[in-house]
Amino acid sequence: MFTIVLVEPQIPQNTGNIARLCAATGATLHLVGTLGFSLDDKYLKRAGLDYWEHVHWQHFPSTEDYMAFCNPDQVHLLTTKSDTPYTNHQFHPNDKLIFGSETKGIDEIYLRKYAEKTCTIPMKNKTAGVRSLNLSTSAGIVLYEAIRQQGLDNSIR
Repeated sequence: MFTIVLVEPQIPQNTGNIARLCAATGATLHLVGTLGFSLDDKYLKRAGLDYWEHVHWQHFPSTEDYMAFCNPDQVHLLTTKSDTPYTNHQFHPNDKLIFGSETKGIDEIYLRKYAEKTCTIPMKNKTAGVRSLNLSTSAGIVLYEAIRQQGLDNSIR
């Protein structure tokens, strides 16, 4: 299955919603770097409801160490700074779908290092000041495309 990677997430409700998405699909959740909330945060738990026990998740304290640990062939970095639509990427089991923090996105160092692995969710009004979609919405869109490409949609029923 796939892994959703949240690098320095700041909003507990987004992380809780993504944990719920992972529980529903069987995806793994990796939280990386400094978090903008406590893992005991009531908003995190409320958004994830009682799904946390069904989520395989880990927290990795260092973004640098985590990115060095990743197989470059298995990463997809989601960013508004890419021109490549996520639908142009081929997703494979065990791939990591990497999302940056809600306030800063993914550090430029990694966007340059993995430039060919970056992709975006196209938006009609991006030029009109609509900067990005909500993090948990974005994770859901891309994860379900990866699941669809692998023909796994029937296996999560």
